[in-house]
Order: sequence, then C-alpha cells, then structure tokens
Amino acid sequence: MAGRDAEPNMKDYDEVYRTFKWEVPEYYNFAFDVVDKRAEDRGKIALITVSPDGESAEKTTFWELSVRSNRFANFLLEKGVKKGDRIFLMIQRIPEWYVAFLGTIKIGAIPMPTPTLSMPRDVEYRVNRAEALMAVTTTEHADKVDAVRNKCPTLKHFVLMKGKKDGWISWEDIEDNYGRNLDKNSIERTKRSDPLLIYFTSGTESYPKMVLHTHSYPIGHTVTAKFVQDLKPTDLHWTIADTGWAKTAWGKLFGQWIVGATVLQWNAVGKFNPKIALKIIEKYGVTTFCAPPTVYRMFVLEDLSQYDFSGLRHCMSAGEPLNPEVIRIWKEATGLDIYDFYGQTESVCLVGNYRCLPIKYGSMGKPTPGHYVAIVDDDGNELPPNEEGHIAVKIIPERPPGLFKEYWKDPESNKKCFRGQWYYTGDKAYKDEDGYFWFVGRADDVIKSSGYRIGPFEVESALVEHPAVAEAAVIGVPDELRGQIVKAFVILAPGYEPSEELTKELQDHVKRVTAPYKYPREIEYVTELPKTISGKIRRVELRKREMEKRMKGLAK
Repeated sequence: MAGRDAEPNMKDYDEVYRTFKWEVPEYYNFAFDVVDKRAEDRGKIALITVSPDGESAEKTTFWELSVRSNRFANFLLEKGVKKGDRIFLMIQRIPEWYVAFLGTIKIGAIPMPTPTLSMPRDVEYRVNRAEALMAVTTTEHADKVDAVRNKCPTLKHFVLMKGKKDGWISWEDIEDNYGRNLDKNSIERTKRSDPLLIYFTSGTESYPKMVLHTHSYPIGHTVTAKFVQDLKPTDLHWTIADTGWAKTAWGKLFGQWIVGATVLQWNAVGKFNPKIALKIIEKYGVTTFCAPPTVYRMFVLEDLSQYDFSGLRHCMSAGEPLNPEVIRIWKEATGLDIYDFYGQTESVCLVGNYRCLPIKYGSMGKPTPGHYVAIVDDDGNELPPNEEGHIAVKIIPERPPGLFKEYWKDPESNKKCFRGQWYYTGDKAYKDEDGYFWFVGRADDVIKSSGYRIGPFEVESALVEHPAVAEAAVIGVPDELRGQIVKAFVILAPGYEPSEELTKELQDHVKRVTAPYKYPREIEYVTELPKTISGKIRRVELRKREMEKRMKGLAK
C-alpha cells in the first residue's frame, strides 16, 4: 500500500496545468480497454466489498469482472438489446452492480444507474423519461419496479438478482447459462462520441434532468483520480457513495481503475453508522478516502481517538463545500487535511485542492488540468479577482472529454447552460488573486438582502463552527424592508436544547465570524433537513415550505 508520505503524483501544479493535453482515441470502451486489459493479471484485485456490519469482506478480481460481464453481455445480445438501448440499474453496493454495468457498456447499451433509495414514482419517472428497455434490480427493490411496471410501456425485460420471482429472469440463470467468452467482432465498436450512460441530476431545483455522457467520459476522470485523489496502483480507495450517484463514477470506477487502484465499497444497510465506517477505514487499511461533508460532520461528533488512522494518507470531500471547522477537528484527530474539490453530475472534477499546493481552508482550490474554468458574468465576460459570478468551463476550441454531451431531450436546459464558448455550471463563486476559487452557492440560492448578496454556505459555515450546531441550512425569506432576510434551519449537536438564549448566542457568533449583515435574523431548530438522494441540502424545498407557511399566515 502507498505510504502516508508517498510523493504526490503532481509536484508542480503550474507546469502540469500548462502542459497537460488530452489523449482521446476515436474508439474507446472502458470495459474492454481498461477492465479486460487489467484482467490479464488474473490476481489483480479490483474491488473489496465490505459486509453491512463491517466484519467481513469479499474480494473481486478484474478477471472475475471481465468474465462475468461477458456473460451478462451475451445475455443482453440474446435478448435483442442493441447499441443505444437504455438499461435501468437499481442495485445496492454489491459486485453484481459492476458486472451489470460493465456488461451493458460492452455492447454499447446505455446503463441508467439509480439510487436504491428511489421510490416507485422515481422508478416510473426515470424509466419513462429514458424509455428504458430493461430493469435490473435485486429482491429488496423489485416491488418498486413491479408497482409501476404497468405504467412503463417500454420495459420488456426484468432481471432479478439474489432470488427468484414470477415475471423476472433470475440472475443465477444468466450466470449459469451464458458463456464467459464474448465475440467482440459481432459487436459494433463504440466511438468516443457515442452515448455511454445516463445519470439523473439530483433535482435540487426541479425534476431530475437526464445527463448524457459519452464514452470519452471515463478518460476525463483521469484527472480526478491521478491529480485530485492522488491515486497510485498500490492504493485502496474508498469513496462513500450509492451506486446510483454520479459519485460512484467519480470515486469507485473509472479513474481509479484507469490508475490501477483497488476500490472498496461498503454494502451498508439502513441509516449511516459513523462508528462502523470509521472502523472499516482502520480494519481494511483504507489509504485514500473521500466522503460528502455530511459524513465528516458525523465523524467529528465521534471520539476519533479510538481509531487508528495510520494507514490513511489522503482525505477528500466533495458534493458541497466543507466547513473549515470540520476540517480542523479532523486534522487534529488524524494529522490529515481534507482536500475539498468541485464538480458535478455533468462533469469530472473541475476545481480541486492538490497535495503539491497549500490549502486555503474553505476554498475549492484551483482548476484541474485539461479544464479552463473561469468566473464569468451573464454575457460570458471573465470577471476580475474577488468579483462574484458564474462558474463556467470553456468548451471552445476544445471540449473537455469529461463534460457531458447534453441534457437529453431537454433543449431548453441545454440553451441555458451552453452559451457561446462556455458551459455555465449553475453555481456561483469568486476567484481570489492567487487563482483559488471560493464557492458562493447555486445561482438560485443566493440571498439578496438590503442590497447585499449573501451566499448560504458562508453563513452555514459560520454556524457549524459553534459547538451547539451539528448541521445547518440557510435560505432567504421575504422581508418588506430588506427584500429578503437570512433564515437558518439548525440541527443541534447532542446535549443542546433550543432556547431563546441559544438563538441569540448563535446570531452573535455569526456576527463575529463573518460580516454582521449576514447573520440569520430567524433561526428554526429542526431534527432533519430535506436532502436529495445524494445527500445535498434541498434549499428549494426549504424555501417552498417557508413560502407555504407564510401564505397560510396571511390567509388567517
């Protein structure tokens, strides 16, 4: 395993960024060109799957993935599945998810990974929106598909893992009855521009959109794995993510196996247990680790002195910016910084912190090699340092291979985000004099109060620095005098109770930590926050609830 003091893959950021060039062949298929190639070493471990209780693990080699995905590909071909057909995948964190995914892309069909927390109406929406031909799931989730199958006219085939059920094809029968050798000459080759997979956006602002990536997308994740995650072939990497999240593509599949690292996944059941997760890091010798901010927030509430982190050498976070206070507590316990980075379902890593550069706590870092990222105004003009604007990626003259092709079947959304030479991410930030990016919020989340523009994240960051606050979400609510005022929804840490005194203390704390005009004039104590399946706070839901509450008040 790579040691804690291993040399970083990138030693000179400016030189690498200046000289980096994409190399994307005309024909490319990740399953053939990476997984099958690594399978030539039959003993090379691709995947370690940890049991729900964390006590046992199953190892899977590249060879096993290669052979088993061939069987699934042969099954798909026998069923008449063609290049471009969509396959709905709703499978928990087990090796078979990888088998189904790889077998699907081998024949040029398009997998649609879906979170296992999805409900029947989510299944119906996704299947019908994409006109999926086949559904593949497990016994735990088959009823969700059965509940809506009569409403999904394009679904013709149903594959069930881990058991048997009327109306479903058994996964065991597929593995028993289809050959392990795949005739590649009978399959149309995939070009780099051909559709690879469909992810659905997390839906923080609207119904989920279909994000269509091409076969060049895995190559784009080379920068994610090599430079931001700093992975080496000797690493055991763990990214906490559901198989239905794009975060799996980021941290448990493409870039990691291109580099040659081994991936760990935890088949967790039920509510996230931070104690088991911390024990897994220690027990299995995880060397590089990535998790959303919510996980780190839960970690720092534990007694971290009970765990041995000596094998861990690099920690990262993405999804939403991480609060500096959490970074500080984690470093005190582990000796390691948390390297924040930024990207989207629509992209690979676009901005990140690197081991070769100093960290500015709270910053997203600098653009990744191969991406020209800037802060621009509504007309595409680049803005000077410290001026807030849109985070945008240049797509002319060269479109980065890791950027999605389009929002499929959604021309209006494509017009909104692809403008001139830029892809507009929908996020706002500013860049300082040293080229570091600082996240402000989703464009729709920015609060306008008394002429000031306030990003919710900076207020949330200030709140969670207070020991009484476990988690916080901030929105703007209407105010006759100021236009909007800041309102905070706060989950308290264990041992604290809501009170007027605590509210005043938190307000004064925010005034001290950040600009006084940013403090929350209203604080509501809650036990949970509305989140997307991928764990991002749905501020749009909080705004909707608040508006409905105020409308009811006016009606009385």
